[in-house]
Amino acid sequence: MNSPTPRNFFDRRITGTSADRYDSQEAYGQLALEADKREALLLAVRARWAALAVIAILTVYINPRWEVLYYLAIITGFGLIGWAQLRVGRAGQSRPELFLLFCDLALMTWTQAVPNPFRNFDWSPAINLRFEGFEYFYVLLAAAMLSYSWRTLLTMGTWVAGLWSAGIVWAWFQLPGFPELSGRVREAAADYPEVLPWIDPDQIIFGNHIQHIVVFMIVAGILALAKRRSNTLLLDFAAADRERTNLSRYFSPNVVEELARNDDPLKRIRTQDVGVLFVDIVGFTKFADSNPPEHVIRILREFLQLMEREVFRHSGTLDKYLGDGLMATFGTPLAGKQDAVNALRCGLAMIASVDAWNRSSASAQSEPVRVRVGAHYGPAVLGDIGASRLEFAVLGSTVNIASRLEALTREHDTQFIVSDALIAQVKKEQAGLEQDIFRFGKMKPQNVRGIAAPVAAWKLKGAAG
Repeated sequence: MNSPTPRNFFDRRITGTSADRYDSQEAYGQLALEADKREALLLAVRARWAALAVIAILTVYINPRWEVLYYLAIITGFGLIGWAQLRVGRAGQSRPELFLLFCDLALMTWTQAVPNPFRNFDWSPAINLRFEGFEYFYVLLAAAMLSYSWRTLLTMGTWVAGLWSAGIVWAWFQLPGFPELSGRVREAAADYPEVLPWIDPDQIIFGNHIQHIVVFMIVAGILALAKRRSNTLLLDFAAADRERTNLSRYFSPNVVEELARNDDPLKRIRTQDVGVLFVDIVGFTKFADSNPPEHVIRILREFLQLMEREVFRHSGTLDKYLGDGLMATFGTPLAGKQDAVNALRCGLAMIASVDAWNRSSASAQSEPVRVRVGAHYGPAVLGDIGASRLEFAVLGSTVNIASRLEALTREHDTQFIVSDALIAQVKKEQAGLEQDIFRFGKMKPQNVRGIAAPVAAWKLKGAAG
């Protein structure tokens, strides 16, 4: 079936979405970004909590006094903001996420600029800024790199510049915290004006803070470029992954792996021997006319799913659906060591699979489904056809003969007719298949429309049912 069964990396991450959401490359890429955002946000929040735990332990170790509870409360606030980000996070622009990010940066600015009100001694904002806590902004920036877009990283750089500048200006307007000490320092360093700003507790070294802001914005810009490139690579990978998903709907898994490594078998036009198989439902037109549309489609979907499964299980390629049946090829696009064997066994497995389905309660149909199968082995032309939309095609008389043999099953009251050429190739490819071959009886050469010479064929013994 063409249902979006998770078969690869992104399908596993996008499980639960409907097929129509990623019928287009753009939609599939968007879903890939959403899946990446969910995983990245969870990773970022977990990293935040781990970093906060380390910072909390370090803070208590450096300052083992009761006043440290103030900083532990702030650390808890950062943890709660991370939890809220996890709840509202989504791909694309999100105002709640931006608001929480602003709260992050505002809380960090408050922590660095405003002295701890629970200290048992006076402290000034100017000297509070001497502790060089600006580097904690980089912790937030690193976490944002995991889960936010490149635009948000640039926004973050701008907000940090604005908030930190506002904090510096606010600290500059505060009353001196140590006027007597500041006066004595200015008096002692009167002959050393270059040193005075560094030792005066009430002076703010604006040059240092400007440098912090500029460097932070540069780093944010570089990380934004890296994030943009990462997203581009992610979309490219999603495109390749979707192409592999499309291939897996037509080719067996081992062929998909080969084509993923090398697409030359699809591009190269050539003639090679292949096995071709046709299968359809007996009397489907009558069945469709006498049953509700929903029931008809359900039965058809289940039937084609069974047939597709057997094709892939026997290393075949699903060439196309044909209403109530399908055409499968074996040895395309890459020739195998037992293509004829696989074609024969696939046809037998299809019949057995439908019989088991009829016996099961899952089918729940009023009358059993019967199938007819035809298969042939011979040379065919392989290559891309089409203009704007390319299709890998298998062409030639081998295809026509297989189709005609399937049609002959009605005349000869059997479920499966194979050509003598296929039986001969089966004997060449693998000895010991007499048990399967003995299930067939040789027929007199059959006249096939469009083919000059009669075709030697074999039919499955037993009633067709």
